[in-house]
Amino acid sequence: MTEDNNTRRRFLALSGSATLAGIAGCTNRFSSEASEENGSGSSNESTSDTTGQGETNSYEPPALTVETEYNSREEFGQPGEAFDDFEELDVWETVQGSAEADEDVAFEGSQSLKLTAEDGENVIVERSIETTDLTDREFSLAIRTSTPRNVAVDIRLVDIYGGYAHHQLRSVTYRTPDIGWFRTNPGVFEESTTPLERDVVDEVQIIVYNTDEAEVWVDDLRIHDKPEKGYVVLCWDDGFDDYYDVASPLHDEYGVNAVQAAVRQWTRGQRDGIMTAEQLRERQEAGDQIVAHGTHTHLAQMDEESLRDSLRRDKNWAVQNEFQGGHYLVYPHNSFDQTVLDVVSEYYYAGGFNQAGDANLTGVHGFDPLVLPRTIGHDLGVATRCVDLAARHRQCAILNFHAFDLDNTIDVDEYETLLEHIDSKGDALEVIDFDDLWTMRRNGH
Repeated sequence: MTEDNNTRRRFLALSGSATLAGIAGCTNRFSSEASEENGSGSSNESTSDTTGQGETNSYEPPALTVETEYNSREEFGQPGEAFDDFEELDVWETVQGSAEADEDVAFEGSQSLKLTAEDGENVIVERSIETTDLTDREFSLAIRTSTPRNVAVDIRLVDIYGGYAHHQLRSVTYRTPDIGWFRTNPGVFEESTTPLERDVVDEVQIIVYNTDEAEVWVDDLRIHDKPEKGYVVLCWDDGFDDYYDVASPLHDEYGVNAVQAAVRQWTRGQRDGIMTAEQLRERQEAGDQIVAHGTHTHLAQMDEESLRDSLRRDKNWAVQNEFQGGHYLVYPHNSFDQTVLDVVSEYYYAGGFNQAGDANLTGVHGFDPLVLPRTIGHDLGVATRCVDLAARHRQCAILNFHAFDLDNTIDVDEYETLLEHIDSKGDALEVIDFDDLWTMRRNGH
């Protein structure tokens, strides 16, 4: 299985380079003001065929070291091609709520568009575009919000016949008050009864759904190529031996791998019900990817010195144990803020998450490296819908599980049904890990 997975990853890297060769190279056009505020600006030029080390056409996973070779959010901060920088706001019409230029807060350029609403109202802005074929294209957007728990963000595309599709980030788990910018490349959540005709799109809407009050800044709308098929990541948190004893035989039977987020202290302390380091290495040999799950405390509540010390210890443990997925981090309790993103960038390349209980997909070429979206695997209907959406719209569903006896995880029979459903998609869908996803993200830059 390990040999098969490695072959598949090499194919992904090579085919991704060929498929995406036509994408325009990105430009790092962050203003110095925005760079200081969001920690995502960079003065280094970067292109779609260059890594942080200056090597060309090198898209294999980075070497496993304690510290990262580059800040992934700086190096890959502006993927794809610019579509709207919100410098000229006359093209946008406010349909609902309030929208105004904000020259004091910008991700790129001199201003952003600030969206606000009260009393459960949504914010809707829209602009007409020349009829465009978006069959193989999708959008990403830089967002910042002081009310993350109250909002979902939607890029809604409308065709000339009135059909539409909602590309939605269902949940934002960014912690206040230490907020900053992040990029979202939201996957399709739902469509109109008559599906969107993506080859004749003539309108783009940005919608903020609001449960109480909303304050959201948007900037740097970018466009990306879509991959040739859909993807799913099966992510198991905490390292419970329920995965080793029950789920892993199913994975071996269906020939798919998992991403396992191990908690260093729990594994080292041989906590009851937690896999040992030897068992994790065994599963790595079988094709699974072992990533970090931090200290299993709320990272956003830690002071910067303690946070840095904890992350360094976690990463060093992964290096010493040769866990090749040690580049990637799953935030415990989905807790992160701007300081967490800044410090995490010193040790990890990708991860996250903004986690939701409903379908919460992502494109593969435009997501923020350290703020991926994820869907809780608590309901078979939601999980299979994620799989269907990923296959249909050529996007990625990251599904999260813990243990079969917990409310946040479907039971074992349902899980086998899910694996059968994934298998039924054939060539339209592939189970991947974070190395694969991070490779595609860099290829699509």
